[in-house]
Amino acid sequence: MPRQARAKSESGIYHVMLRGINGQQIFEDEEDNEKFLEVLRDFKAVSEYSVLAYCLMGNHVHLLIKVGKEGLEKIFKRIGGRYVYWYNYKYLRRGHLFQDRYKSEPVEDDAYFLTVLRYIHQNPVKAGLCNTCGDYVYSSYGEYLTPEENSLTDVEFALGIMS
Repeated sequence: MPRQARAKSESGIYHVMLRGINGQQIFEDEEDNEKFLEVLRDFKAVSEYSVLAYCLMGNHVHLLIKVGKEGLEKIFKRIGGRYVYWYNYKYLRRGHLFQDRYKSEPVEDDAYFLTVLRYIHQNPVKAGLCNTCGDYVYSSYGEYLTPEENSLTDVEFALGIMS
């Protein structure tokens, strides 16, 4: 049976999820988390996408992303390829790291955008990894509290909606 076509977003904004194959951890330690964020940052310049939110959760990733020059397919081929190659080399393993293809949901309006933003940032709290969103290091929540120039997350869009 052929795969169902991916829903296209008119706004160019998507909630994207990557899961480890068979529930496997895709971030074993700090270095793995940092490497994934580095890969996101590197390809942000190449593909001209905006990272609007992220959360790295051990065996899965949540991203709120606005596509730019390239489509999601090419963006995640780049990100997945580079990270998996590095991960497999580090852990002396072969084969797939991510379960199936990435999942994506189009985000078409401000209300849903804010719902997804909240969901992504509250994910570690709901999973029992921390008490508050601000306690979790590998999410974009802190970048919203203290925005910095050259940060990975483009917070202006969401802050514009909130104000």
